[in-house]
Amino acid sequence: NVLGFIMACAAMIGMTMFKATPLILNSAGPLDMMDMPSAMSNINNGGAENENPPRAKRETATRITQRNLGDDENHDDDENDTAKKIHATTQQQQRQQQQHDDGSTTTRSKPLNIVLLYADDWSFTSLGASGNEYIQTPQLDRMAKNGMLFTHNCVTTSICMVSRATLYTGQYASRHNTWKSYQNLTMFEGDNWEHSLYPLLKKAGYHTGFFGKWHHHDPPKHIPTFDKRLFYQTAHYKERNGVVKHITEWNEIDGMNYLRSRPVGQPFMLTISFFATHAEDGGPEQYRPMNSSMWMYANTEVPHPKTFTDEHFQALPPFLQKSANYGRGRSLKRYYPEEKYQHMMKNTYRMASEVDATCGRIIDELERQGILNETMVIFTTDNGNFHGQHGLAEKWYSFQESLMVPLVIQDPRMPATATGTKTSEFSLNIDLAPTILRAAQIDIPQRMQGRDMAQLYLDPTEAERTWRKEFFYEWFGPHDHLPSNLALVRKDKKLMSWPQYDVYQLFDLEADPYEEADLLAKKDETTAAAARALTQEETERITNEMKSRMAELAAAAKAGAKL
Repeated sequence: NVLGFIMACAAMIGMTMFKATPLILNSAGPLDMMDMPSAMSNINNGGAENENPPRAKRETATRITQRNLGDDENHDDDENDTAKKIHATTQQQQRQQQQHDDGSTTTRSKPLNIVLLYADDWSFTSLGASGNEYIQTPQLDRMAKNGMLFTHNCVTTSICMVSRATLYTGQYASRHNTWKSYQNLTMFEGDNWEHSLYPLLKKAGYHTGFFGKWHHHDPPKHIPTFDKRLFYQTAHYKERNGVVKHITEWNEIDGMNYLRSRPVGQPFMLTISFFATHAEDGGPEQYRPMNSSMWMYANTEVPHPKTFTDEHFQALPPFLQKSANYGRGRSLKRYYPEEKYQHMMKNTYRMASEVDATCGRIIDELERQGILNETMVIFTTDNGNFHGQHGLAEKWYSFQESLMVPLVIQDPRMPATATGTKTSEFSLNIDLAPTILRAAQIDIPQRMQGRDMAQLYLDPTEAERTWRKEFFYEWFGPHDHLPSNLALVRKDKKLMSWPQYDVYQLFDLEADPYEEADLLAKKDETTAAAARALTQEETERITNEMKSRMAELAAAAKAGAKL
């Protein structure tokens, strides 16, 4: 028929005109660089968007999104025929979601495809849509406009290998007990792996592809996990068959090849697991973007975070100030003196913009194939990152910069009333696997501890009543290098525990979003928190209540309870 002929022609045209439309969402006003998410509450409450972003920003977005991959690696000779077959099949199978006047949606007749764009060591503020007016992430900002931005998305343990095991299992670290790369095999023991994310998708008939950073031993061979996979990480430039490319370019090439060669008509999950913006630990440069990106941010001076001062470092507990502390040592190596700070931060931002551009082209490829409207796309990362806040670098600890990470979900089931909005509910990395499984119409195993985040946009009224209002954070490490750190996190208060030193810290996040004033410290404070300082009796009452609750949640996490 005429409609089918037109759509087929559109698919063929799309093959020859690779789409990468730059679209910039401006932040909701100035935000102190790498600042605390309580300032995020101001963003959540609105703020006028700048509909005319600076010319330099528009040009930056355009140039980075229009980079094309080499024909030698990314284009198949028969891609036109493949695209037409995919498009025709998906159009035949597709049943459009019914949108109702009240914003609700009917259940789709078939499972969604899943694309997980999983970055590395990415601060929650390293996103234009989160209020950072210096970084260029137009494609992820576009994704936020077409989906939902989760402004209080957190990890339950802030370190690469542990957080990734949590992604795969949907469990707290104290439950999956996989703490170290290439040493712990707990999540692979017994029947544990059979009930994890990717084997469950495979069992349900999904075609699965994973490309990039895995950070553990290979999955058990006797349990089907991936149809296509390539695991690689550690260096920003990789050689294959005599060809050297940036690791983010390889991520994109592998992702595109998967999308263009996947079985037609079979639901799929593609994971692109970026190494960026992780540093090359031990290397002289630490952050090495593509040569083609070096012009970006050349004329930008990256501001310091508010807590990037000697005074804030000296306010930390004494054991965190030891030279043996990895967080302090790496901060001194990366961010001092000022020239090095500018160099490192600009290269970090360049790598983030490269990931952003790849995400945009992956989404455009889904649209070109005619399957974006039946695919859930998720962008998030494994942990946050200090960029000099409190005099520290990296992650591990339960300060906001470390435990808060970006999360954007674009979901064809999302009602118009939710599209382009933000939620400030606590979402956690234990929620990723359950959310993906439910989008695939697979029951969530009892052993998974998280929840389906789609409830936050499919049934927000019920979610407001039943969603978590607090969560438990855990990290267990050696005394001096990476001391253990537990926390109970709420919107208004945070209680930190350093169990190896029997030290507690209490922060009033509403009055003190940058965690400058420890209410349990025996000293005078001059910050805004002091103006609302609690009496000693109130402080003791709150501390004791939160200690008790933290112990309850710690036991529940270890026991495998739903949290």
